[in-house]
Amino acid sequence: MPDVAKGTWVQIHRVVLGPEERSPHLPDDTKKVPLELRLKGFLTHDACIGDEVEIETLIGRRVKGRLVKVNPEYDHGFGRPVPELLTIGMELRKILGGDGR
Repeated sequence: MPDVAKGTWVQIHRVVLGPEERSPHLPDDTKKVPLELRLKGFLTHDACIGDEVEIETLIGRRVKGRLVKVNPEYDHGFGRPVPELLTIGMELRKILGGDGR
């Protein structure tokens, strides 16, 4: 019995290209692994984790893949702040004659 309802926000996974299908112009360590896709969207039908499903993304694309997460969180980051870059906008405004605060 499906445990994830149609319309639920989910994440899918799909292998786009296997290692043998990748460009020969890639670095060796990159060529050895598949090109993978992870994408979030709304489930178009009831399903279970691990099922092949279709989702509709926020911009209306319909994409198929294996259902891997329900209500996935956003867990990306941009790393630690670079002190030299924190004030660059203010410094540039001063140079250009704007309000540098």
